[in-house]
Amino acid sequence: MAEAKVSVIMPVYGVEDYVGAAIESIQKQTFTDWEMFAVDDGTPDKSGEICDRYAKDDPRIHVIHKENGGAPSARNAAIDLAKGKYFYFMDSDDFAEPTMLGDMVKAAEDTDAQLVVSGYYIDTYYTDTEKYTQEQATDGVVYASQRAFREDAYRLFDLNLLYTPWNKLYLGDYIRDNHLYFPNTFWDDFPFNLSVLRDVQRVTVIPGKYYHFIRKRAESETTKYRADMYEKREEEHGWMLDLYKHWDVDDENSREFLARRYMERVIGCVENVTNPSCTLSPSEKRAEIKKIISNPKVASLLPVMRAKSGYMKLMMLPIRMHSAVLTYWEGVVISRVKSGNIELFAKLKAKR
Repeated sequence: MAEAKVSVIMPVYGVEDYVGAAIESIQKQTFTDWEMFAVDDGTPDKSGEICDRYAKDDPRIHVIHKENGGAPSARNAAIDLAKGKYFYFMDSDDFAEPTMLGDMVKAAEDTDAQLVVSGYYIDTYYTDTEKYTQEQATDGVVYASQRAFREDAYRLFDLNLLYTPWNKLYLGDYIRDNHLYFPNTFWDDFPFNLSVLRDVQRVTVIPGKYYHFIRKRAESETTKYRADMYEKREEEHGWMLDLYKHWDVDDENSREFLARRYMERVIGCVENVTNPSCTLSPSEKRAEIKKIISNPKVASLLPVMRAKSGYMKLMMLPIRMHSAVLTYWEGVVISRVKSGNIELFAKLKAKR
């Protein structure tokens, strides 16, 4: 297998209506020195067969067929085979603009970056053809030092630019030398990126927006009730605190960001409990919400956070009042908007 400049890694499962467009968006890249690993993670539909058809006609595409083990195991299987100087991770139900890889590689080469971060689009479809597009990006910057990046990271986190893998180009040797793999957990991309950010020294941000994250599928994990979401969010908050402790960063901006991030996810956990697919009884839901808002972290972080919008100030009122009943009804309203007016929900979430 000839070495390529960029190894594109894509897990594939249950995406027969989307995977073709994802692959074609890589084939249409103006930068052509890439290899792609499409990892069929035991998909029950024809996604794997579709990947095989593309691989038959394009020697840069390699298909791995494996038993189902989840997206982390699929990505990790490809990491062990990838030979590229750079790694790029994408999802199989999204697509990329044609200049993405070229612009990222140029930035990496010009600045000797271990990590390149770019902007992206969130396309939320509220009908089969109509969508609301949210743009996430910031001005370009080449961080002069590791410390400079760490002290500015709160701003990039705030813009949702550091959580996901598909708006980033990673130096392959940084991944290999530090033995970085996706952990076997739900929402595995977040802890993977935290492991990358932990000791990264050379970070470059470019202003271009390239990747289209598609919110369309009714079966998407983001629309489901998860019984363990609150515990998961608590765990993630612990990861963030550990990262900032390791970085030795404790300035006012970073503290405020961490507090607001936690409280925004409290609202998400409340909505999860009031989600129509949640099987708890109304009294059980109110008890769960009371547990969430009675966490001592809520009382300690509320005074630190600064809501960025009138919407979020309103969302915080029932919590500031320590009212489980009002918070429950707030969650009900959010759930109804989320399921009944997808466009409005997307706009409110984008501007929170």
